[in-house]
Amino acid sequence: MPEVIFPLDSTKPFTEQKLTGHNRWHPDIPPVATLKRGESYRIDCREWFDGAIKNDDSADDIRDAPLNRVHALSGPFRIEGAEPGDLLIVDILDVGPIPQEEGPLAGQGWGYTGIFAQKNGGSFLVDQFPDAYKAVWDFRGGECTSRHIPGVKFTGMVHPGLMGTAPSAELLKKWNKREGDLIATDPQRVPPLALPPEPDAAILGSLTGTDFDRVAGEGARTAPPRENGGNQDIKNFTKGSRVFYPVYVSGANLSMGDLHFSQGDGEITFCGGIEMGGFIDIHVDVIKGGMDTYGVSENAIFMPGRNGPVYSEWLAFSGTSVTLDGEQRYLDSHLSYQRAILHAIDYLAKFGWSKEQAYLLLGAAPIEGRFSGVVDIPNSCATVYLPTEIFDVDIRPSASGPTQVDPGMGAPRAMNPG
Repeated sequence: MPEVIFPLDSTKPFTEQKLTGHNRWHPDIPPVATLKRGESYRIDCREWFDGAIKNDDSADDIRDAPLNRVHALSGPFRIEGAEPGDLLIVDILDVGPIPQEEGPLAGQGWGYTGIFAQKNGGSFLVDQFPDAYKAVWDFRGGECTSRHIPGVKFTGMVHPGLMGTAPSAELLKKWNKREGDLIATDPQRVPPLALPPEPDAAILGSLTGTDFDRVAGEGARTAPPRENGGNQDIKNFTKGSRVFYPVYVSGANLSMGDLHFSQGDGEITFCGGIEMGGFIDIHVDVIKGGMDTYGVSENAIFMPGRNGPVYSEWLAFSGTSVTLDGEQRYLDSHLSYQRAILHAIDYLAKFGWSKEQAYLLLGAAPIEGRFSGVVDIPNSCATVYLPTEIFDVDIRPSASGPTQVDPGMGAPRAMNPG
């Protein structure tokens, strides 16, 4: 096993660990350790809410999830020899739940998926699903099942939802300016258009005093992906992947976290992957001057691993850029994907699952989402592919009609969601 460079004790909160990570992006957050080029390391990762979500049959914790506290990131790690303009190579050697542990912390044999409430971030389908719901998944080997969504079992595509390098001071300023300008166009919107810097609940490694206060007021939130990578939620970042990150500061200052046992394309419920804590083994190296050599001045490029589940039969749904009210939109691929997902939800509901169960399933299972046509005015076309083998019943259309499943207790809904 590689050296554990960032250990976590499951019995302690994130801020009481031997090493303190962070939950904001800023170039002045001090590295917790230095990684040598050409070496391999194990990094423990806490689930993104640091234990706030419980293994129970209530969604009140999803409704009240402390969004200001995310993400609980491991790092930053200085990479020996990395300088601005380089490309940082990260090989994902292995990734998984907390090894050999069972307990109350997500990753100790279980994980969760949640539909976020409209007043706390919302989701991809927030207009149709404004309230908070939750599903808990139990892990057995590489597969998972849920008491909240009976009748399905699938192999996870385990991956880090978030990994990235620190921004330079100039890049951070650019982020805050453009996102602040967006917020200003509709400052009272619910959910908000973006998340501005927020000192409340900031975790900034070893910073203290006036340095802490300054960085807490400037640090970018970790929720969205940006030029440095960040919270891209790419389900294909599995074991065996190689990722190339732009380097903006001396040492690169690499951070990671937000591990998922599985996820559908888009993480469509916002808390859409099966969230968990766990570990990731990485190998690091550097391509000197790689940003200019390969034209990678922003956003990571990657070579996906070959360790995802092998499903061979699919049922696919399509959608176009027409709203539910019949309004025509021009080549709106975001809307097209929403409509494809809604068609899949309506279809699965015919088998007995609630629409909330279907939505949670599509966020967690390894569905494939694709932009299938983006040039034929006025309608773009998006598609979503469901692996039929994950279902206990045959979901393919037939003359006999849908086989009815027992939906069990259903997906818990938060009490008093308004």
